[in-house]
Amino acid sequence: MTHKIAILPGDGIGPEIVAEAVRVLRALELPLELETAAVGGAAFEASGHPLPEATLALAKAADAVLFGAVGDWKYDKLERALRPEQAILGLRKQLGLFANLRPAICYEQLTHASSLKPELVAGLDILIIRELTGDIYFGQPRGRRTAVDGHFPGAEEAFDTMRYSRPEIERIAHVAFQAARKRRGRLTSVDKANVLETFQLWKDVVGEVHAQYPDVQLDHMYVDNAAMQLVKAPKAFDVVVTGNMFGDILSDEAAMLTGSIGMLPSASLDEHNKGLYEPSHGSAPDIAGKGLANPLATILSVAMMLRYTLQQAEAAGRVERAVQSVLAAGLRTADIWSAGTRKVGTREIGDAVVAAITGKTIAKTS
Repeated sequence: MTHKIAILPGDGIGPEIVAEAVRVLRALELPLELETAAVGGAAFEASGHPLPEATLALAKAADAVLFGAVGDWKYDKLERALRPEQAILGLRKQLGLFANLRPAICYEQLTHASSLKPELVAGLDILIIRELTGDIYFGQPRGRRTAVDGHFPGAEEAFDTMRYSRPEIERIAHVAFQAARKRRGRLTSVDKANVLETFQLWKDVVGEVHAQYPDVQLDHMYVDNAAMQLVKAPKAFDVVVTGNMFGDILSDEAAMLTGSIGMLPSASLDEHNKGLYEPSHGSAPDIAGKGLANPLATILSVAMMLRYTLQQAEAAGRVERAVQSVLAAGLRTADIWSAGTRKVGTREIGDAVVAAITGKTIAKTS
């Protein structure tokens, strides 16, 4: 069966890192049809909108989407609806991508690169599951107005609405419990139920869903404590499930435990496991075009695509083992470089991963 993959490189370093991920996909020699389209700032320049109808149609028709990154400082003054970041928000909404999976794994060779002591992160393997289509990012009403009450009546104020419905919480809870069941059997639900009604409902519903998964240990943790525990005892976590805003923050915190956000892939899935796969980092316009970007997060996102959407577990394993081989050989981009390893660029890392997949020898750093 041939699978159709939408390739959306985006802005900044997006085209560079996606190019290496595409080379990895082609090296696997699977029956895939790849089609590329513009998104983000690149699409705005070409058509006046960050998510053109043609790009959205391709994403809807594809079995999976490989996404690079969007955004550039030069677009910051555009009205919000036309900024590059609206493309990824639009894709999540239009494709029904409600479950974001971000693994935070600290590879043996990169314990030195973490901001924490090696003994705290050696063997780290956390999966953060973030609800992606609700919460304060999409809640209505929102906007700006003149305040009629509060501390400063008559002043300009802005407001956003945090909201979750029972079905939204139930479906992300099921994803999280099922993931925990396949791992170490422990789920931590992160909320702020002591202050927010939204997250009191979250806590209640997650607790009710737990009854269907008696083999999984469930803990509830306030978000401020979770942020602290992630840097105090990160290996105590297995699977973490939380809302959109808290997940956005905690997953980036977890990224630094691993040494570099340039190593973190992600998957955003719908109810049928169709997914959008992207690195967890941004577009980094300051290094775009210089061949310095780390493509490994994007390449590992390909592995997640193979595993979750395309049901190609063996091919996913080949990609993951190839990345480990490259790290074991001592090849590093600048973000994960250390003494005793060899600093290389984006293309060289891609070359090495492709070589490992095709069975060629990678020259080790002496």
